[in-house]
Amino acid sequence: MYITLGYYLICILYNFILTMSFFKKFFTKEKEEDLDKGLEKTKSNIFSKISRAVAGKATVDEEVLDELENILITSDVGLDTTVRIIERIEARVAKDKYINTEELNEILRDEIVQLLAETNTEEVEDFTTPLGRKPYTVLVVGVNGVGKTTTIGKIAHQYRLRGKKVVLGAGDTFRAAAVDQLKIWADRVGCDFYAKGMHTDPAAVAFETVNYAMTNDCDVAIVDTAGRLHNKVGLMNELTKIKKSMGKRLEDAPDEVLLVLDATTGQNAIEQCRQFSEATEVTALALTKLDGTAKGGVAIGISDQFKIPIKYIGVGEGMDMLQIFNKRAFVDSLFKK
Repeated sequence: MYITLGYYLICILYNFILTMSFFKKFFTKEKEEDLDKGLEKTKSNIFSKISRAVAGKATVDEEVLDELENILITSDVGLDTTVRIIERIEARVAKDKYINTEELNEILRDEIVQLLAETNTEEVEDFTTPLGRKPYTVLVVGVNGVGKTTTIGKIAHQYRLRGKKVVLGAGDTFRAAAVDQLKIWADRVGCDFYAKGMHTDPAAVAFETVNYAMTNDCDVAIVDTAGRLHNKVGLMNELTKIKKSMGKRLEDAPDEVLLVLDATTGQNAIEQCRQFSEATEVTALALTKLDGTAKGGVAIGISDQFKIPIKYIGVGEGMDMLQIFNKRAFVDSLFKK
């Protein structure tokens, strides 16, 4: 009887493992397809141009490299990053003596992965928080119109799917619709919400959001901020004040300063990253609207120039279309034929 029962339990466990493996593969495949679709415009923009540049060429010569350099720059990879990539390819061409044009894509792919690996060293596979850190506190910054509020809502949604208790703090107290928009997202994803209303001190909102998270046993506290790009001194003072207020309630808070950037703005996103990284210690990036632009190359340039890891990418409007950034999956998708 005991042997039969044991065998029965083993069978149940085995079937459960198989079922979970199936769903994991299914959802991984679904995310891969979302990523491929989201990067379609960028892929078409870059690699159709490369195909035309190497047409009729037998080897990678100076003319091909010049054309490749122009393609990368016009795809918003950025001048400095493009120069680094071209110099690396030139070194490989000089070393190997003979490289045909069919190998160019593979070489370019390797070099981009290596560049991204220099900054995105830690592989984050899921929407998780560090063990022992509760509440995990996130300060979200970025200009108006980049999809900041939507990104906050999508992050909260992913945490809620994993059983985390989340509170959203309405620290953008200057824009009329900001508080209401964040409240709508909180209701939509089923998380807590904290606000003090319009024209109140955003630093006070940040402090009290952290306090709310601590007293209400929240796993995650996400604080929104105003999206104004005013003068750098004002920006720096305001963000510094907000950060300090969070740290007064919880030591070392915020755990993460997330800068949200709109990929469709190309080089403007790079300039925004420069200004915000000068104003505060940005620790992670979220790159939105990749599905709506051919300028996805900006992800490569931003990661390389500022040495700030990309944590999230938006590949569609749906609630589940915010993905954890995986450098290998990103590059594989770009080069997929």
